[in-house]
Amino acid sequence: MKKTSTNERYVQIASDGVLLDADLAVPQGAAGLVVFAHGSGSNRHSPRNRYVAAVMHEAGLATLLVSQLTVEEEAEDIITGKLRFDIGLLGRRLTGVVDWLNTNVETARLKFGIFGASTGAAGALMAAAARPERVAAVVSRGGRPDLAMDVLDKVKAPTLLIVGGDDSPVIGMNRKALSAMHSEKELVIIPGATHLFEEPGTLEKVAELATSWFSKYLAVGMAHS
Repeated sequence: MKKTSTNERYVQIASDGVLLDADLAVPQGAAGLVVFAHGSGSNRHSPRNRYVAAVMHEAGLATLLVSQLTVEEEAEDIITGKLRFDIGLLGRRLTGVVDWLNTNVETARLKFGIFGASTGAAGALMAAAARPERVAAVVSRGGRPDLAMDVLDKVKAPTLLIVGGDDSPVIGMNRKALSAMHSEKELVIIPGATHLFEEPGTLEKVAELATSWFSKYLAVGMAHS
């Protein structure tokens, strides 16, 4: 994959009373920005999400890969597994991230989207419901949008749900969530893929679908802060 001119840097974002670690990458002339909301037991170092982010850079999209838990919370969550399913907490922190992007000089002019994996997808939809004027698109990869059922009718952002064809329980959960949403929406099932899209060619398909969705909805004019 060829390299584009991308200004990438580490940032810390104050949100929900804590400081979150994040990596901000802004290609020259970026047409929009995608926040990556990581899933159960994952963080901004996720190799799958970093691959998808690199594909988005090639398409001229900026990315923010953010760890929604602090280092101390991640250590606690490895033992208890509770925080990764605290959708209210994930949603509040992502909402704070959107607010930070809206005031950051480098990103305020852009439209924002959120790419959520696993439980991170529920947090993404919580933030989209809380900031409908700023979150312009959502994509879920193997996500649990059903965990945000209480706010799905408030989501205005066009939402793409991507699920593996062999991830049977999650397919049902996504269909349930899809029926509760009133925004523009689509469910795509990738044949032969399991929950983590580890099968050959499946993650590439996710990256292609997500990049196309965000390019469509984030590049239509610039946002106003």
